[in-house]
Amino acid sequence: MAYWKAAGLTYNRYLAVAARAVRRSLKEGPRLTAERRGQMDLRFAKWENGKQGDVKSLGEANQEAMAASAESK
Repeated sequence: MAYWKAAGLTYNRYLAVAARAVRRSLKEGPRLTAERRGQMDLRFAKWENGKQGDVKSLGEANQEAMAASAESK
């Protein structure tokens, strides 16, 4: 079994955590460039009963989900 599954992560969340760890391990110049590249500008909205919900930033929603996941452990 994959360790990310055993830890209760989705594959996308696992990749986000791994990418963040790699970016943070770089020296100052390359780290700043990589952090800018890693910023997300994607937005999404949940649809229920044919109506669009609030539009959220994917990056912010991912951070909130990761924080909620960390608190529940």
